Amino acid sequence: MDLPLKYEDIIKILPHRYPFLLVDKIIEMEMGKRVVGIKNVTANEPFFQGHFPGNPIMPGVLVIEAMAQVGGVLARLSIPNVMERGEMGGIFFVSMDKVKFRKPVVPGDQIRFEDEALRTGGRIWKMAGKAFVDGDLVAEAILVATIG
Repeated sequence: MDLPLKYEDIIKILPHRYPFLLVDKIIEMEMGKRVVGIKNVTANEPFFQGHFPGNPIMPGVLVIEAMAQVGGVLARLSIPNVMERGEMGGIFFVSMDKVKFRKPVVPGDQIRFEDEALRTGGRIWKMAGKAFVDGDLVAEAILVATIG
């Protein structure tokens, strides 16, 4: 697949769908090593209705979920011939460590996720993820997932 990967490509790779697909675009990728993805945060996101009325902030857990989805694209595409075989098994969190939220994410922000693979291959993937808005670090975590 050619970069950038957009919605039409991402839904072929990840099992997530609206309103839980939190990746808009993949702009950089080195197979088995690193990936950069984008999430455009808009005022009409369903979670803003209750988090928080009059002071909308993207829930931190969804920032981390989006970070993990970006990593899921890397992991899935790094499996040889996975797209040709049509395999679409699940991607499930095993653990999250060293999670830190640095700044709130609000409507109008564009989040840039940078995930680096720490452990690859097989079914278990470990990644160091960072989320940035306008060059400022807003969240980071070590993510471990199993790829089905």
